[in-house]
Amino acid sequence: MTNRECRIGLVQLRCRADADQNHEAAVAGTRSAVQQGADVVCLPELFSHLYFCQTEDHQNFRLAEPVPGPTTDLLSSLARELGVVIVASVFEERAPGIYHNTAVVLNDDGELLGKYRKMHIPDDPLYYEKFYFTPGDLGFQSFDCRIGRIGVLICWDQWFPEAARLTALQGAQILFYPTAIGWFPSEKADFGPAQHESWELIQRSHAVANGCFVAAVNRTGHEGDPDGGIEFWGQSFVADPTGQILARASATEPEVMVVRLNLEQVAESRTQWPFLRDRRIDAYGDLTRRYVDD
Repeated sequence: MTNRECRIGLVQLRCRADADQNHEAAVAGTRSAVQQGADVVCLPELFSHLYFCQTEDHQNFRLAEPVPGPTTDLLSSLARELGVVIVASVFEERAPGIYHNTAVVLNDDGELLGKYRKMHIPDDPLYYEKFYFTPGDLGFQSFDCRIGRIGVLICWDQWFPEAARLTALQGAQILFYPTAIGWFPSEKADFGPAQHESWELIQRSHAVANGCFVAAVNRTGHEGDPDGGIEFWGQSFVADPTGQILARASATEPEVMVVRLNLEQVAESRTQWPFLRDRRIDAYGDLTRRYVDD
């Protein structure tokens, strides 16, 4: 590889009720990705547990932990051992009554480079995240690591072009999206294909509009009520700055996917399609308003 090339690993998991099993699967997946040459490995959203936000249950707050804490300690040690950058999502207990959905970035020496707290918090059937998570207050961020500059956003953030733009404007060459998204089995036949296509399409558009790579890392498998619940649709993917899909994982199975990127494409794309240059920053003030209704 040239010094502008890198390999990113996406570890798509089927999560279990036992956190230790989930951690073992995450560690095994990370090791597999590094064996395949990965420089950076990303895990799915809230991978330590089943997706507990399907119900509003105060007992679930017991799943939260500080950052740094047990999960970040485990992954920090792993990052140092393998010499790999790890992006991971944890249920952060910041203080009594204040909890966040937080992504940590661990450098290849085990150092905690920083964290991003999910900014956009959904509240939909079986996605009752507003019950659990305080909106992030660290803003949008990107982080320098050995391969370059990466940005991290989380799941529902995927649908907001402002989030991708503000992260890219800090120099991010790759946007990582740890994710937990799927179908309601009763709706899959009628709405499933359109829902999935919209999810993938909006993220591919972020890659094009910002001239960067996008990597979305989902979980797979059914969780929740056997007669309902969520069927997580997997299909983790990587898109290049033209929006083309470079690789896509299985819809139904855990998978470790390692994808080689040429970061020179970021500079080429931003030069040839100069969207950042041609932005009318003098005309966008109304973006800070809820709705332009006068």
